[in-house]
Amino acid sequence: MKINAFVEDLKTKSAAELNEELVAAKKELFNLRFQNATNQLDNTSRIKEVRRNIARIQTVLTEAQKAQA
Repeated sequence: MKINAFVEDLKTKSAAELNEELVAAKKELFNLRFQNATNQLDNTSRIKEVRRNIARIQTVLTEAQKAQA
């Protein structure tokens, strides 16, 4: 249930904190893709994990925006 804990943690954060986390995740994804292109990446499944985390963060942001409206 590691994913559920991650999502619950996201739901307790403010929009600014979520945006910071989103930027950090996107930077990590860029670095992972760069490492993959240069054959330096050992754990390629990390790319998929980070992409899904980005989607989770964006979903929580959207839910928070809709709740405010």
